[in-house]
Amino acid sequence: MIWPGGARLALSIVVNVEEGSELSVAEGDRGPEPVDELGITLKKPIRNFGNESNYQYGIKRGAPRVMDLLERRQLTATFTAAALSLERAPALTERIVAGGHEVCSHGWRWVHQFQMDEAKERDFINKAADSIERTTGIRPVGWLSRYLLTENTRRLLAEAGFDYHMDDYSDDQPFWDHAGGKPILIMPYALDSNDMKMWTDPAYTPEQWYRYAVDSFDQLYREGADEARMMSLGVHLRIIGRPGRFVWFERFIDHVLTKGDVWITTRRSIAEHWTERYPYNAEET
Repeated sequence: MIWPGGARLALSIVVNVEEGSELSVAEGDRGPEPVDELGITLKKPIRNFGNESNYQYGIKRGAPRVMDLLERRQLTATFTAAALSLERAPALTERIVAGGHEVCSHGWRWVHQFQMDEAKERDFINKAADSIERTTGIRPVGWLSRYLLTENTRRLLAEAGFDYHMDDYSDDQPFWDHAGGKPILIMPYALDSNDMKMWTDPAYTPEQWYRYAVDSFDQLYREGADEARMMSLGVHLRIIGRPGRFVWFERFIDHVLTKGDVWITTRRSIAEHWTERYPYNAEET
């Protein structure tokens, strides 16, 4: 078996922390945050107080539910966090650290870095890493962009000392890439099972999300008997933290726990294990 303890599957629960870092004219941005559960895109540079309050729900009510569940089930997760979000939510940050969870950098703010030139992107990456290290005491080793990246991103991450990069959806197991003379491990993410679909498609119900996540897990678990498989499940505090969605998240966790040979852990732990077992080989990239 590839994974520790003979596990057939490595499961990475990814909790996105973006609340407090989204676009806002109050932050000097050209307009309000366009990702809105109501599906309203405002063209004028005005504050969308309703959407701002929806994001704050993730910190005020969603986060305690998610943290309590992870604590009850004794699970560790990777929190892909925008650095400013952690600065503005110290109580949540404290619980993340105390729970032994990993913080992966999701940028300085939850903004589009693909629009940045090389110098600005380098500063953005370093500023995020420095901030997370100050708030958590641990420098992040992984990175997830907001949606898109540039041709420089992976090289800049390798230069900054990051061990893995998540902006990839091409596989169900880690693999190596070579960026600017340095190797970096690619830890593929998954959008198809992400809870964001319940915001972008109002007809997509929490039960449908749950069924799809369970089917994904079951298929990867079956394949894991023969070769390495990793499943990523991405959730958001403001989305999965709502009561009617949260119950289905808990049901998914409990379904996974019926299997005794699943390694539920952080992406950092998966990356470290993969690196030790399958070290970088320039001839294979």
